[in-house]
Amino acid sequence: MSDIISRIRERARKAQKKVVLPESLEERTLKAAEIATKEGIAKIVLIGGENEIGSRARELNVSLDGIEIINPKSYSEKELLASILVELRKNKGIDTLEKAYKVLEDPLYFSTMLLKLDRVDGWVAGAVHSSPDTERPIFQIIKTAPGIDVASGAFLIVVPDCPYGDDGVFIYADCGVNPNPNASELASIAISSARLFQLLVEREPRVAMLSFSTKGSAKHELVDKVVEATNIAKKRAPELIIDGELQGDAALSPYVGKSKAFGSPVAGRANVLIFPDLNAGNICYKLTERLAKAKAIGPILQGTAKAANDLSRGCNVDDIVNSIAIVCVRATAL
Repeated sequence: MSDIISRIRERARKAQKKVVLPESLEERTLKAAEIATKEGIAKIVLIGGENEIGSRARELNVSLDGIEIINPKSYSEKELLASILVELRKNKGIDTLEKAYKVLEDPLYFSTMLLKLDRVDGWVAGAVHSSPDTERPIFQIIKTAPGIDVASGAFLIVVPDCPYGDDGVFIYADCGVNPNPNASELASIAISSARLFQLLVEREPRVAMLSFSTKGSAKHELVDKVVEATNIAKKRAPELIIDGELQGDAALSPYVGKSKAFGSPVAGRANVLIFPDLNAGNICYKLTERLAKAKAIGPILQGTAKAANDLSRGCNVDDIVNSIAIVCVRATAL
């Protein structure tokens, strides 16, 4: 696990991207900002008043050396941010500068507008906000990448002493955003996940569209959705290796894969696992983490037009630093 994280952090150092952390008074966030700056992982921007952030940093014995602080109240381009926000959201009720200024009082929205205008390269939040509150400005303002229906939540899973996947390395998705994606959305999740694996692991993704059926062994509308999603994904991204529908054992075990899905380019070799709904994805990543003593790195928000990430409120400092590094690497590909 440490090897892949070390590689991601080193790639982030080389990228030298600027990442904004809007939850600037939160203890773990400030400590992660200090580490990311000292280790050269990213150029960090905090949102808020200089005096308030400085006081909080001194209280926590955190150094702000090398960290940029942007105060929304005195920001020189605040009017520009407000006018563009009006253009983006005027049909949703933000139709005057006064309303836009009010919205920009929220650090999450203010920082998202910095990302929209490329004043920063990446965005990380969610240590103290719920996922819906964290993701809302990203979904409203940044939106999804071209050709992608939905953003989704993935985990980079590293299982010790595991013969499956890529030496025990996998992407699991969707584990945190879409409760019941339709076939088109599931196809987008598969494509986003394959590209994320390719980007972070730097190896070829082999995507399994998971189901309780393998190649027609069961008939049900839930299976039909996975079959349709597989066909859509293959048409949208013919360069990717995607197959389904596959049961979990057929996706992972070469013996079972050969028996149940002979000739499949994925069966027995999958390193990207796409779950049919959020129940399955969320349950499986947590079971893998506990039962297999795996490291689940994430959640990683994927499919967005710019590099942004939603943290778990249970994250630790190291999780935030890893998230900053992942966002930097993602930003290099956008």
